[in-house]
Amino acid sequence: MEITWFGQSCFLLKSKDIHIVTDPYSPEIGLKLPKDLKAHIVTISHDHFDHNFVEAVHLIPFAQSLQQDLGARREIFIIKEPGEYEIHNIEIIGVSAFHDNQKGNLRGRNIIFLFHLEDLGVCHLGDLGHTLSDEELERLNQVDILLVPVGGNYTIDAKKAVEVINQIDPKVVIPMHYKIDGLASSVQLDSVDKFLKEIGGGEVVQQSFKISKGELPTDERRVVILENKA
Repeated sequence: MEITWFGQSCFLLKSKDIHIVTDPYSPEIGLKLPKDLKAHIVTISHDHFDHNFVEAVHLIPFAQSLQQDLGARREIFIIKEPGEYEIHNIEIIGVSAFHDNQKGNLRGRNIIFLFHLEDLGVCHLGDLGHTLSDEELERLNQVDILLVPVGGNYTIDAKKAVEVINQIDPKVVIPMHYKIDGLASSVQLDSVDKFLKEIGGGEVVQQSFKISKGELPTDERRVVILENKA
């Protein structure tokens, strides 16, 4: 599987047959997604302009991509509600959570998405604003790779991010939703440095991150910093 980051919470998860885009953002945030960004599935963690700009993604109907006959139903999937989904052998679990630590009273709800593809569990926390309850943790089993917000202000900060990571205990951690070059000044986020100090460092991957089940670390957790590809 290949994971590419486009800034904020937007990733392309690319398996052999399926492309999934998470939380595409509006150019209002100062960044622009690639014009040729394509996906079979788009997930939206919450309905804010820096996470819900589906118009930036060229949606690929499954009937077309799988070369089925022209009479097949052309399925397009945009997932923005909690629940359990099985789409062409891909299992997606959407877990309801909150955008703040006051049960959504400040910023509303948030959906955590867990993707099972190519025998890997990839969890995207969206704009999570709190540590996880036992009930939420129970639904997030078999997480190999965790995509976690670390920039604070609108979400958990670096310290809380490490707490959530320790709750979930993934093999690989990829931080997201932090300050990067090009981000509008109105988007007030901490840099990734605070998180790296809290968690004890990480490795920078300049290109997309590629990994298979057999390549997961068995001893120490990997912290991977992805270069923004927007």
